[in-house]
Amino acid sequence: MKKSGAEQGVTRRQFLGAAAALPLALGGERVGLRQAKRSRLPLAFSTLGCPGWEWKKILNQAVEHGYSALELRGLLADVDLTRSPQMTGAKIKESLADLDALGLKVSDLGASSRLAERDPARRSEQLDEARRYIELAHQLNSPYVRVFGMRAKDQSMEDAVARIVEGFQSLHENAKGSGVTLLIESHDDFCESPTLLAILRGANLPTAQLLWDAHHTVVIGKETPEESYRQLGAYARHTHLKDSRAPRGEEKVRRYVLTGTGELPIRQTVEVLVKNKYPGYFCFEWEKRWHPTIEEPEVAIPHFARWMASELSRAGYKGA
Repeated sequence: MKKSGAEQGVTRRQFLGAAAALPLALGGERVGLRQAKRSRLPLAFSTLGCPGWEWKKILNQAVEHGYSALELRGLLADVDLTRSPQMTGAKIKESLADLDALGLKVSDLGASSRLAERDPARRSEQLDEARRYIELAHQLNSPYVRVFGMRAKDQSMEDAVARIVEGFQSLHENAKGSGVTLLIESHDDFCESPTLLAILRGANLPTAQLLWDAHHTVVIGKETPEESYRQLGAYARHTHLKDSRAPRGEEKVRRYVLTGTGELPIRQTVEVLVKNKYPGYFCFEWEKRWHPTIEEPEVAIPHFARWMASELSRAGYKGA
């Protein structure tokens, strides 16, 4: 009787890697790859969660654990993707070929651009960075670039909102011409639906939409997932999902924990998204780059994929 892979000493990772490579080894036959792509759920993870992984390891881990896409937020030491050797010059074509070979997409790029910036010189730098990211997203066939609001401590909310709207308007032609949409993330001082609506309605542009970080609208905005989606769902193009826990009465020391083991209503968030037929990716943002003591990506990224597969099934997910 023929021995199994395990009996022959082949590890599960080796077996999965060989299976993933099979469609490419058979003279370019892609049937197996197409079947694998169809079986994947719309899951993505941010490279913020694996700052020590090289490009090929990121791709292999995504495929091994059933992810469909990657949110690119830095690679190794380069937080600014537009400066990363992997994403510049001739390497872009190689990166695209790597993604295509494994049936992976780039869900979005995470820029650091702060649209509420008011100092003229720094504001120019922020908008220039956003334009670089728009161009890179266009080259990577990625539909979205995330930007921030980031209000200064002594800046009024009215001034910040006006500057963010003006920033979207300034970048509109760049985005429109590249087929890229800018997403403001619910982050920092912009985690309440009324404020985000003032920005999105003020911009009133197809290139200005929302990245719904469902952790921040709960923890900072004090909204339930149902409340946030009811007001903002029409603008939501991408999500950030993560869980956390804080010692009783000590919100300032809140710690990110494995999905489903914390205090966040992440199950309800998934239910809301599925119920409303949200068409985008369910993206895991594990902030390992900023919080090095949280769980390693080798633990957290597979855990999210398993947890989400179970929760999407429980919520009745049938595809976008």
